Amino acid sequence: MEVHVSLDGHRDLSGQIYRQVRAAILDGRLRPGDPLPPTREMARRLAVARNTVGVAYDRLASEGYLESRVGAGTFVGAVGRTPGAPSTRSALKPRAVWDGVVTPWLGPIDAELTSVTYDLRVGLPDARLFPYQTWRRLVARELRPAAAIARGSGHPAGHRGLRAAIARHIGLFRGVRAAADDVVVTNGIQQALDLICRVMVEPGDGVAVEDPGYPPARMLFRSLGATVVDVPVDDEGLCVDALPDHVRVVYVTPSHQFPLGMPMSLRRRMALVEWAERHGAVVIEDDYDSEFRFGGRPIDPLQSVDRAGHVIYVGSFSKVMLPSLRIGFLVAPAPLRDALRAAKYVTDWSTSFPTQAALARFIDDGLLARHIRRMRQEYAARHELITTGLAEFPQLPLGGAPFADRLDVIPSSAGLHITAYATGGDPAELAARARASGVALYTLSEVAMSQSVRPGLVFGYGAIAAPDIGPALRRLAAV
Repeated sequence: MEVHVSLDGHRDLSGQIYRQVRAAILDGRLRPGDPLPPTREMARRLAVARNTVGVAYDRLASEGYLESRVGAGTFVGAVGRTPGAPSTRSALKPRAVWDGVVTPWLGPIDAELTSVTYDLRVGLPDARLFPYQTWRRLVARELRPAAAIARGSGHPAGHRGLRAAIARHIGLFRGVRAAADDVVVTNGIQQALDLICRVMVEPGDGVAVEDPGYPPARMLFRSLGATVVDVPVDDEGLCVDALPDHVRVVYVTPSHQFPLGMPMSLRRRMALVEWAERHGAVVIEDDYDSEFRFGGRPIDPLQSVDRAGHVIYVGSFSKVMLPSLRIGFLVAPAPLRDALRAAKYVTDWSTSFPTQAALARFIDDGLLARHIRRMRQEYAARHELITTGLAEFPQLPLGGAPFADRLDVIPSSAGLHITAYATGGDPAELAARARASGVALYTLSEVAMSQSVRPGLVFGYGAIAAPDIGPALRRLAAV
């Protein structure tokens, strides 16, 4: 194993090696059981005598930091520790905008959930049902030398075949008007939002978001220097009449509002597009959960009714495939293409090309459409179980307070979660007691981060198997 040692001058060389290797062990950079370079190799690398290294190793071994194994080499002993935090004595400080921005959202998302029996968290697809064998075959095909050499480092806008496949896919599934040149491939939705704001937003510009809405988007806009304006939503979606005139960008989730779940009405959609045209503003349409619609007529995306080029359509494959793939995209009006490609280039150059090429094949071979149909059927069954369970549990002899007395379910026919306002009791207390009993779910305030949001609970059904929904609701009712 490589270990960095830097010698200064020609004095006490063995001591310098001893102290630096010892520090690496105590810091946790070298862990118990890690092999050290042989004395001959270390001496050659440092341009010193082999005996110089041997003296340092012998001293470390005598103090228990190293142990030798005949015929195997020299290894770190069992005295190491886990890596510690960097020094806290630095006078450096982050910009004030980061104070308290990230922690409230990452807290519940990043929590340790080792004791969870029933997972009702929001935003998680069922990774168990992904076609791993097929995906491994497609990725392996792209990891051959010939494929890697032909690709080079890749175009910032993304793999040409994937951009064309995305344009066809969203054109067929969602009626989005796009060609390959309109698409920029990103590392998920969050990077798409970041690129758009880098191109369109000056420090201090107003960016309107739904209230309640998606917290990471609000955090991102603030971190880039925008003035975030919370705009209320009602049962038709974003209240367009409440948009201030100075707003430069409007971020919405019209197909399945996050976190409440209602779609934006056609009347409100048309009003938003007309408002953006009058004010010269950009509308970012996050087509959140649009693939999973279980009832009602399909809803046209904003982009399909935008004739003046003010809507930027963003999407990802996190819910329909795997969040860990980190592939998203945006569809931009022609005047913004070059700037968005440049922004992608200067931020991270390009998204993983082997993954992009595999995804292009996954789409072109009809495998994505087949997977979506399968998952839509599965999630529709879970949606029905959750909805029916919350409505019918008052008739069951559970011994606890009936859900109907405590929850007002918001009607929803899409997505991977259902939201309910609390009409009695304390949602935070209930969620804490539920987690203690093995049921993981979030309160509405945890996923919305809005001061004005009503108390409520969010029931995610992407990560929980259908047979577990009934027992999960029973346990929730009991607490």
